[in-house]
Amino acid sequence: MPATRGEAQFARYAYPPNQLGHCGPPGAAALLTGGAPGGDGAGLRSRLAQFEGAWPYLELLAASAGLDDPLDADAVAAYWLGGELLDAVPPAVLLTMVEHGFGNQPGVRERLAHLAHLAGTPGAVPDHGFHVFVVYPWVGLLGAAGDVPRSVLDSCRVRWGTVVAIDGDDALVRSAPLAWHRPTLRLGAEELVSCRWRQDESAFVADLRPGDQVSVHWNWVCERLDEAQVAQLSERTTGQLRLTNDWLAGRHPAGRHPDLPVTVSG
Repeated sequence: MPATRGEAQFARYAYPPNQLGHCGPPGAAALLTGGAPGGDGAGLRSRLAQFEGAWPYLELLAASAGLDDPLDADAVAAYWLGGELLDAVPPAVLLTMVEHGFGNQPGVRERLAHLAHLAGTPGAVPDHGFHVFVVYPWVGLLGAAGDVPRSVLDSCRVRWGTVVAIDGDDALVRSAPLAWHRPTLRLGAEELVSCRWRQDESAFVADLRPGDQVSVHWNWVCERLDEAQVAQLSERTTGQLRLTNDWLAGRHPAGRHPDLPVTVSG
């Protein structure tokens, strides 16, 4: 049975951190084949529901839009790349869900309390960027553990770029990285990043070529993007960084940082 559009898209973004052991159940190979064009969807749905980081957001997006399926294609696309469904979720509802589901993680309640005091919490939407920059503990470690927190945040977020060259199973992608200049996190000057695009003859993007605009997650090429998708992802990333920098600016420089996390959830 072929994977649905939503299942396949989720699998493409879930595979890179899963095969590194960061989140989700064992057996990343099923995501690699399920996310490939025309991939096998047998057993994929139950596996994706075990991604405890992303799943509550998909449930929230689906419920707010009146959709029966958290893996509806529109809900999945909104979570990873942005979309109108994000704006249908009131910020207060999002913050309540995150507090209930992730409030015990280091620093989360502090960041949620800060957001709750912003008028209307503009930019607070249930997408992957929110989970990366509000829920993951790494943002609280910026400036306290060398370059590791910035590097992990940069890998965790979904970034966009242009393929410059193909070398076997790897692709050279021009993309803007996160840059940390205390107390500000922003997008820096574009750089060339070596990314994986194919493994064991399976790829998420068929016939990848130089000049293609793509999304990248944990240095894996996940999808080919059009101009509208790039603009949406860029806009949502800018909005999230604005919220994050507002919190970072108010953080006491001598404040206690949370402990380094052992894993990151997808």
